[in-house]
Amino acid sequence: MKKILLIFLILNSQFSILNSLSAQTQIALLKYGGGGDWYANPTSLTNLIAYCNADAQMNLAADYAVVDVGSSEIFNYPFLHMTGHGNVVFNSQEAQNLRNYLIGGGFLHIDDNYGLKDFIVPQMKQVFPELDFVELPFSHPIYHQKYHFPNGLPKIHEHDNLPPRGYGLIWQGRLVCFFSWECDLGDGWEDPDVHNDSQPTRQKAFQMGENILQYVFTH
Repeated sequence: MKKILLIFLILNSQFSILNSLSAQTQIALLKYGGGGDWYANPTSLTNLIAYCNADAQMNLAADYAVVDVGSSEIFNYPFLHMTGHGNVVFNSQEAQNLRNYLIGGGFLHIDDNYGLKDFIVPQMKQVFPELDFVELPFSHPIYHQKYHFPNGLPKIHEHDNLPPRGYGLIWQGRLVCFFSWECDLGDGWEDPDVHNDSQPTRQKAFQMGENILQYVFTH
């Protein structure tokens, strides 16, 4: 049985995954084709993992995996993170593989590093032709885990100076994909000397990242 099936059997029990997993859980970065920089923000996930382990006692493996969107390896990870600035292309096999993963219990967080929206939205339409991204209300539980964000996503980088927005794909009542736009959480998670963000700004980025992981592991 693949790891993800075991993880989500635990999720369906009366116990939280945060207290039930005896082995470390590893999260993964999604690699995709099309020429976009899927590898952007190389220190972000490592720092987020360290923060969540220290602040919320999550039992996450210290290093993350890198998995191709078309690989069966994605089923080994309950949480996939995707980022970048440029083009994204899923072929039909990759789109079907990602659909099977998400319907089967997996979760995808897409973090727009800037300019990703025009590329990823039509590609996710291949994955779920019957679904559209919907903006999540500020009352959604993803904004109210350990930390409360009454106005939704925090603003980490200016980009086009638009308010940050959180969009979701909801399959049969379950949020399977969260798309953070005009926010750039990953930049806030990077080493402090990369973007020279203030400590309060970085703290908000980490807190929101922790919220996302807590939501995934407890819903």
